[in-house]
Amino acid sequence: MDVLLRAVLIGIGATLVMDLWALLQKRFFNIPSLNYQLVGRWLGHMPSGKFFHHTIMQTTQVSGEKALGWTAHYAIGVVFSLIFIYLMGQDWLEHPTFLAALVMGIISVIAPFFIMQPGFGFGLAASKTPQPNIARQRSLIAHGSYGVGIYLSAVLLQYCWPIS
Repeated sequence: MDVLLRAVLIGIGATLVMDLWALLQKRFFNIPSLNYQLVGRWLGHMPSGKFFHHTIMQTTQVSGEKALGWTAHYAIGVVFSLIFIYLMGQDWLEHPTFLAALVMGIISVIAPFFIMQPGFGFGLAASKTPQPNIARQRSLIAHGSYGVGIYLSAVLLQYCWPIS
């Protein structure tokens, strides 16, 4: 149970780092981040069997889509953290390494490239967007920041709550 709680806290922390990075990019470089309301809209249409959209921006809004999108964003961050810690084991929690966490963050870009972006109507790896390479680069940077967040959260957690 201790490992599970740690994984949840690391996932939340890593997702928070990802969001803080997105805020910094927006503030200093005017780089927009993903609108998580659109994630909520996408998920909100799934119960009716609609998984793919021409473009998610033109799809009808669903009630509570903003809250649903943000909740899903953090839940997905926790799930990726759980997978990572399951694969790495308790030793990694005791002695977190930067490279392993960064690699996990970069690997996690598979989800938006091959699930979310096609579902949004943006094509595989944003291939149908006006500037696919820029969209891909931004996704990689965002997910890289998630990997950095895994590492920083694990180090902070180990400092505040050492594994005995």
